[in-house]
Amino acid sequence: MSETILTEIDHGVGIITLNRAERHNAFDDVLIQDLSAALVQMDIDTDVRVVVISSTGKSFCAGADLNWMKRAAGYNAEETQRDALGLASMLRMLNEMKKPTVARVQGPAYGGGVGLVAACDIAIAAFDAQFALTEVRLGIIPAVISPYVIAAIGERKARRYMLTAERFSAAEAYRIGLVHEIVPGEAELDEAVGEIVDALLANGPKALGECKTLIKAVANRPISQEVVIDTAQRIARVRASDEGREGMAAFLEKRKPSWVK
Repeated sequence: MSETILTEIDHGVGIITLNRAERHNAFDDVLIQDLSAALVQMDIDTDVRVVVISSTGKSFCAGADLNWMKRAAGYNAEETQRDALGLASMLRMLNEMKKPTVARVQGPAYGGGVGLVAACDIAIAAFDAQFALTEVRLGIIPAVISPYVIAAIGERKARRYMLTAERFSAAEAYRIGLVHEIVPGEAELDEAVGEIVDALLANGPKALGECKTLIKAVANRPISQEVVIDTAQRIARVRASDEGREGMAAFLEKRKPSWVK
């Protein structure tokens, strides 16, 4: 794997770091391919229970790399679609990981960078981070990131920021739901991410995956009889699992469950 990203595993936490600081960690085909491969590896690695997405340098991710855009300008329709599918597949992979994901946003996130934040389960940003969905300024649209951005901030807010392409602050990103927490600086950012990671590691690893699947299954659906039955079946199955039995036993016996080291 190239050095467009850095990966490490530390006490159950898989850390994937975008490592193109000189290019503001902007996406190109190589970075997307490397990030996709790292996500696959983290998701199947049994030593990894939580995945953190971070970046080197001043920017989290500036969207599409200028040199990549220059190359793509000469693509035909088939090549353009194949190029877009690479980013779309990577974001879907991130969004559907079995393990919880946390975005550590230390600086600006534009275009596809906003999609990367939105595709993570939890996002924490520094006060001076900025965000923008700038695609329409270039005469294009934020197509492949739109499902994740709209899921994060809602259709109404998406109408404003996708149509105006204006920049907005970390405080606004917090207000509209793109990030869950904002903190003053990088030291506080590391502390806040650490607290979230510790909270996640205290929970049943398989239960976390089941919970992510549950949220996807019931979100934006009416509470029909089908949903009622499905949710009852889910809790019955999970409660009867080895992890479910261990968790309940630990609670009743007032001890830590086996997954808490």
